Amino acid sequence: MPDMARQGKDGMAKQQAGRSDRLRAALRARPYLPTGGGRIEAIDLARGIAIGLMILSHGVSGLLGIRQVPDWGMVPIHLITKFSSSLFILVFGIALAVAFLPHADAEDWPRRRMKLWLRALVVLFWYKILTVVEMLPLYQPQDIVDTLLYRRFPIWVEILGFYAIALLWVPLILPVWKRAPLWGRLASPVLMALLAYLLGRYSVFGDNEPLQALLIEHDDHYTWGQLSRGPLVLVGLLIGEAVLRCYWKPDLRWRLVKMLAGAGGVLLLTFFALAAPALGEQLMAVARNVGKHPPELMFMLFSVGGALVILALALLGGERLASWLRPITLVGTDALKAFIFHIVAIFLVMRYLFEMWQVFSYPQVLGISLALIVVTGLWIRLTTWIKVKS
Repeated sequence: MPDMARQGKDGMAKQQAGRSDRLRAALRARPYLPTGGGRIEAIDLARGIAIGLMILSHGVSGLLGIRQVPDWGMVPIHLITKFSSSLFILVFGIALAVAFLPHADAEDWPRRRMKLWLRALVVLFWYKILTVVEMLPLYQPQDIVDTLLYRRFPIWVEILGFYAIALLWVPLILPVWKRAPLWGRLASPVLMALLAYLLGRYSVFGDNEPLQALLIEHDDHYTWGQLSRGPLVLVGLLIGEAVLRCYWKPDLRWRLVKMLAGAGGVLLLTFFALAAPALGEQLMAVARNVGKHPPELMFMLFSVGGALVILALALLGGERLASWLRPITLVGTDALKAFIFHIVAIFLVMRYLFEMWQVFSYPQVLGISLALIVVTGLWIRLTTWIKVKS
């Protein structure tokens, strides 16, 4: 009997040692990035949902104004649109991982990197053009000039400014990311968030509000800080690695879906637990963008949690769900074109040319915004067809 007990203890010790060795090996592992799986339409669907929620939010706020929205419109309808920003940024990182990370150490990487930098210039160009389009019905020419020169910032199109700058620095870290061990990749979002916190905590920017707004955000400017939102891009890179590895294998995809849904569920449950003493007030506050800029705990718990659940559902549905929701998937196939189209439609056409500011009731504006999502998808389909035929 003592021999059997000793053998049992030795076996358990060997199993624990084996698990420890596997864990250490996993933490030291570089990304596994298989290629050749083809375009992943579930990513287009997730991006399309993010843009669709954004169009819904912009349509209501751009044609009616948040203060005119009834309570039943704020919660739950406008509340759900708060998933959009976090989902959009996560999918941005996922798409970069899927399309570019496998090639980050290839011979043609300089060409691919230049492609991303040129894309950054294109996004920056449209960011400035759409800044004028957004501000034209609302502001004086001098205010528009100040915004173009980064003395102040727009609201509805500012997310493009974030992407333009992010497309300059993300290509520089992709080769490093591909060589980094797993523990380094996991730690990077935490370290970036910590850096953003410390920079804000110790007020290193002085009176330079625009620089602070661009990097970590500022109370007086509606911006998306590179360091405050950058952790979501890095989390997107991590998820993108997993998508490349798991998407085309049903058992692994199901495991990834459960992990994403579980993580999103934990964040949402944490939000509801913290908000429980005054849940209605907290939901209304999130719907009214309290804690969005700069990002605060409650808003981010709700926004990121919902984004992860939507992402999990898109990956679970895969190509079939993307086909069933084809108009939304089409919107997600060309995010920049969709963004340009809906901003021009709302601010230049409807608000400036046809003077449709606060002309319609909330249900009517809601219907216009929903129709605009479909029209945006049709516009992308039409322009793609013209490009192919020409």
